[in-house]
Amino acid sequence: MPLPKGVFIQELVGTEMLNRDILRDFMLHQGDADVQRSHFIDGRFENIYLGTEQVPAMANVIEQAIAAAQVFLGDPQALQAGFWFNAMSPGQSTQIHTHDDDDERLSAVYYVTAPQGSGDLILESQTGPYTLSPHAGRLVCFPPDMPHAVSKNLSQQMRLSVGFNFGPARQS
Repeated sequence: MPLPKGVFIQELVGTEMLNRDILRDFMLHQGDADVQRSHFIDGRFENIYLGTEQVPAMANVIEQAIAAAQVFLGDPQALQAGFWFNAMSPGQSTQIHTHDDDDERLSAVYYVTAPQGSGDLILESQTGPYTLSPHAGRLVCFPPDMPHAVSKNLSQQMRLSVGFNFGPARQS
């Protein structure tokens, strides 16, 4: 079955070492008292906001993700990326939602760790639901108004992903 309209998959480069460093720094800083968290649902914060100062390897992922978004959009316009971490422990899932709250042009998810059975991305397209299994190092881009969810993590390990919204770069 072909990808739904508006969905693009990109395997990022050099992700084995990047993901190792991202996971290490995420685990080190996720519990810091000054870390912002949002979307407290079913006993967990779905969004954990750590910046590149806490997770320096994210700078490389952001650079690659912005480049992929510009190619996918077919527009060299400067983009900025807002991002957050989503740590999903065994038994957890993410309810259906969209990201079309502001001036987003594209949304994405990047997989840092993705054990087998750790929860599939479910995209609700015009032709019906489309399911994608996560893969470490993979970036999946989709329209911000596309409803999506993540099925239950049936593995025995945490799955760590990074959500992105890409919008026009702001002038300083």
